[in-house]
Amino acid sequence: MKTKMEVMILKAQINIADCVVFTFLKFYYIKFSLIRRILSELWKVLETSGAKFTIDSWRRKDPKEGGGITCVLEDGNTFEKAGVNITVMRAPLSKKLQDHMRARLVLILGKDFPEDEDFTFFAAGISSVIHPKNPYVPTIHFNYRYFEVQDKDGKQRDWWFGGGTDLTPYYLDKDDVKQFHQTLKDVCDLYDKNTYTKYKKWCDKYFYIKHRGERRGVGGIFFDDLEGPDQEKIFKFIEGCAQAVIPSYIPIVKKNMNREFSENERIWQLLRRGRYVEFNLVYDRGTKFGFSTPNARFESILMSLPLTARWQYMHEPQEGSPEWKLLNVLKNPRDWV
Repeated sequence: MKTKMEVMILKAQINIADCVVFTFLKFYYIKFSLIRRILSELWKVLETSGAKFTIDSWRRKDPKEGGGITCVLEDGNTFEKAGVNITVMRAPLSKKLQDHMRARLVLILGKDFPEDEDFTFFAAGISSVIHPKNPYVPTIHFNYRYFEVQDKDGKQRDWWFGGGTDLTPYYLDKDDVKQFHQTLKDVCDLYDKNTYTKYKKWCDKYFYIKHRGERRGVGGIFFDDLEGPDQEKIFKFIEGCAQAVIPSYIPIVKKNMNREFSENERIWQLLRRGRYVEFNLVYDRGTKFGFSTPNARFESILMSLPLTARWQYMHEPQEGSPEWKLLNVLKNPRDWV
């Protein structure tokens, strides 16, 4: 499964925004085109400014532990910031991370995870966040990953998948949200008819900004610790979810990217981005895991943050306004399909 995830994730190293990175990997990953399709659609079709992705390939302090590629576009006409992180790495589990894993494996799954042993982990994942310029175009985030834990003898102790796709609008268009959720549900239904409902509720719960009493956005799907006897079936589900990003999001962008907006609507967008920052820095498990990993690459971890955001003291939208209606949905999640 490590090899399959590497192929799935590192395909981005073939051609991201028409720049070839790590040429020696080109032919090995040529058959895998998901991320190339995503970035090609974003850049060639939707981004008319001529802005290109900055492509930053990096290795960990110990090159044998792997590395990744971070691709970022900034100050475009359509996208104020769009980023993709690709990581394939193997490294020792720090004591702090071991404590986290022990809580998960022992308390949640009832699995053995001794305290007196050293462990390493293998992780392969792709994450992306796209922050548009127009307030009528939502922000999208997706992340899909594979994780293994091995003991000092190289024996696999556990493995699982995790990930999800979620939408953060600034102004509520019910038709757009329904289309987004329906696309995700269609993929989930191919795996299991109960999957969408389960993962949709998990998403609403996960992206809760506790100190604000509201969700980051209108959700989508989110899952973690996904394992089972048929690893191949789970991998196909992960692939399907990742491939659903384009049809779930691009139609919304094309519909709204040229809409006119006011300065007040722009200010509201920046205020909501402030909430996005709060969640990512205070609650997001991926961000916490990244900062807890020895010799972490912080620029890549913080790639998800918007280029601009705003905090305004005691701001409250006027009752009945479009901003108020959005906030009401964020405080009271609903079923969209």
